[in-house]
Amino acid sequence: MSEHPQTDAATTAPESTEATYDASAMEAKWRGVWDRLELFVADDESPREKKYALTMFPYPSGDLHMGHAEVMALHDVIARYWWLRGYEVLNPMGWDSFGLPAENAAIRNDEHPATYTYANIETQYESFRRYGVSFDWTRRFNTSDPEYYKWTQWLFTQLYAKGLAYRKNSPVNWCPVDQTVLANEQVVDGACERCGAEVTKRELTQWYFRTTAYAQEFLDGLDDLAPTWPSKVINAQRNWIGRSEGAHVSFDIAGHEPVKVFTTRPDTLWGATFMVVAADAKLAADLVSDEQRQALEDYLVEVRKASDIDRLATDRPKSGVDLGITATNPVTGEQIPVWASDYVLADYGTGAIMAVPAHDQRDLDFAKVFGLPVRRVVDTGEENPEETYVATTGNGVYVNSGPLDGLADKSEGIRRAIELLEADERGTGTVNFRLRDWLLSRQRYWGAPIPIVHCAVDGEVAVPVEQLPVLLPELKGADLKPKGTSPLGGATDWVSTTCPTCGGPAQRDTDTMDTFVDSSWYFLRYVSPHDATRAFDSELADAWGPIDLYVGGDEHAVLHLLYARFFTKALRDLGLITWDEPFTSYLSQGKVLNQGRKMSKSLGNGVNLGDQLAEFGVDAVRLTLVFASPPEDNIDWADVSPAGSLRFLQRAWRLSGDVTSEPGVDVTTGDLALRKVTARVITDASTLVESHRFNVMVARTMELVNAVRKAIDSGCGGADPAVREATETVAMLLSMVAPYTAEEMWERLGHQPSVARVTWPVVDQALLVEDSVTCVVQVKGKVKGRLEVSPDISDSELEALALADDAVQRALDGQTVRKVIVRAPKLVSIVV
Repeated sequence: MSEHPQTDAATTAPESTEATYDASAMEAKWRGVWDRLELFVADDESPREKKYALTMFPYPSGDLHMGHAEVMALHDVIARYWWLRGYEVLNPMGWDSFGLPAENAAIRNDEHPATYTYANIETQYESFRRYGVSFDWTRRFNTSDPEYYKWTQWLFTQLYAKGLAYRKNSPVNWCPVDQTVLANEQVVDGACERCGAEVTKRELTQWYFRTTAYAQEFLDGLDDLAPTWPSKVINAQRNWIGRSEGAHVSFDIAGHEPVKVFTTRPDTLWGATFMVVAADAKLAADLVSDEQRQALEDYLVEVRKASDIDRLATDRPKSGVDLGITATNPVTGEQIPVWASDYVLADYGTGAIMAVPAHDQRDLDFAKVFGLPVRRVVDTGEENPEETYVATTGNGVYVNSGPLDGLADKSEGIRRAIELLEADERGTGTVNFRLRDWLLSRQRYWGAPIPIVHCAVDGEVAVPVEQLPVLLPELKGADLKPKGTSPLGGATDWVSTTCPTCGGPAQRDTDTMDTFVDSSWYFLRYVSPHDATRAFDSELADAWGPIDLYVGGDEHAVLHLLYARFFTKALRDLGLITWDEPFTSYLSQGKVLNQGRKMSKSLGNGVNLGDQLAEFGVDAVRLTLVFASPPEDNIDWADVSPAGSLRFLQRAWRLSGDVTSEPGVDVTTGDLALRKVTARVITDASTLVESHRFNVMVARTMELVNAVRKAIDSGCGGADPAVREATETVAMLLSMVAPYTAEEMWERLGHQPSVARVTWPVVDQALLVEDSVTCVVQVKGKVKGRLEVSPDISDSELEALALADDAVQRALDGQTVRKVIVRAPKLVSIVV
């Protein structure tokens, strides 16, 4: 193994004087060495192939916790592996430091949010360094730094100029606790995803990003990402984007403009017996008769208490108000009543639907409550929904459908219905998406101010780059308290400004940006984090990007990932980057639980990371988290053993003291059996890491430690070159998981630091040729025998050997063999 080319005797760590495994001493010793060596500073000019490793950066709400410990341990396996494989690796870290927790803490403590934020950042920074993650600390930044949010504001102005940022009045999700609006993605089961308060609706003028401009591209891109993103994340994105094909159909209403409705089933128009308009849509207020206006206003009071999620629930009791008008069904000519209800959303489609109760259960439930007509137009062979009040949604023969009667092909029925509508100019085929534009403005203080001024002459004017950043005014304590409008509105000297266009008096926009805006482009800032002249260097962004591996939690399967995809595509269209997707591969980690539940002080099952590190050491905690399960699975801390991990690390460390051969010895003269084990483990480890099976890689490393110990104890001795080769391999593999132990082993083996930058060994392929393999023989699922067989043995030969084995015969004990499953050369399973 060749070592890092920049190390020399001057940087060698002091020789250990105690032959005792001391985790805390190792941690103190090696942190200083790593700082001096700057092992993980990415070189933009390096001729080596580049890799970009990124983990979701944390919010500084306190010290690191077990969730941080898990994601960083998993992430670091890949980053360190890439260094070992000879890549130049960009592995940066910073802080997502705007947001409500700091603002709420500042209100409680009568201080500025920055006080809380930056103190926590320094605490986390020291904890990260202790944890030994291979971050390039020369690139760190915080999203609340003016040097960063200047460019967040500049990017907003670029999107605004492109028509991708705009302001409009509409019903929005409102959190009554945090006193701010929420994007649809931030409402979970009708509650604020941050504080859990029940979300209501308010009518406000807000800023949006036009994410719908990329709806189809978002969807198409998932096909390319599917092989390297978790399927549950891909499915979550598909469902949120929600593409549906159908038609826009016009319904005439006397005294009003025709109402356009989107439907995926224009073939069922002959069964449309009423219309439903979203009660909180402007359309409802425009259409309602004078006699029913008060009834609608009374109903709206209740509607605004429910979230969109609640309103769409299939089991929610149906309610509504007759608007006192009728519409003309465009294919039957019938006059059908128009109602307002909360089960239709104002921002989906046109905010109005045609109701076909026989074939849609929500429409049918509504019709049952209000005694509205039901007409079956597709005979599926099931009982008639007019009688059962159970909607039929399957395919069948069209009935009561005029020109479609007798057809039995749904796709043909839809095609013909659209042709009829288009021929009479009563409708057009179209595509609709569930995805809505991103509501990004917030009525809170601790965020990037929206860089727009409002001028009586020029209207909305973007702040030019030379006047950025628009700095936050100095507010703290009581001045930050939410009032239903932004606290920035109270800073009158700050609000009053001059128009950049005409120089006349103007008012600053008093909303701040959603913190998801900050985290939607931060990965680009890392390529040139200290550039004061631009948001990022486009050439470096193309050299490093897109990100080769992104590591984070499933809770961001929609929000953050979709927003980052939006920024990437928008910035590509602005000519700032050339790639289409931000994250080539995505690894989502599970959660760390305790006793089957989420860790919580109130539940009495909290586990303090600092206590675990103090008791067992950083390496043992890291090893435990990596070894516990596949990355995507949850880990229950009650079921794992950091003490067991510590004992293993001690065994591995002792091997380095048993090696007595000199560095550089000719390993080809060493014990052949041990060399074969080493070669196999190196080969397997590469495949396992690249397939993210880190826990199995650790298991193979443990097998190698056992093999070395067995070789030493059985007569090989520490002088055998194969023992050195195997122990050096253990140190290299452990450097991805337990870096302090690995570094100490490397030094004890006579090498200069750092094992983290050695070159992955090239395996002699001859060592991988197996003379024999161990075949496991199972009877009724339990191992009853082991056979040493040729690697190329046939299934029939292996079955005969297994059935003839004495141990297997004893296990069968005369029972009838029903089936023999053979997986040559490694498994025979006998079913009796």
